[in-house]
Amino acid sequence: MVLVTHEMAFAADVSSRVGFMNDGIMAEIGSADQIIRKPKSERLKAFLSRFHAAG
Repeated sequence: MVLVTHEMAFAADVSSRVGFMNDGIMAEIGSADQIIRKPKSERLKAFLSRFHAAG
């Protein structure tokens, strides 16, 4: 099943794999730990920072 969400905590809880799409391309794919907690790309880090600042 594919689920699209901006709810990062929910995605981390229910996903076996997480993908990050940037400009129509899957930029990063991996486990929730890899993608949400240890992002590689600067674009993903910037995207996630919006959620960490709000929390």
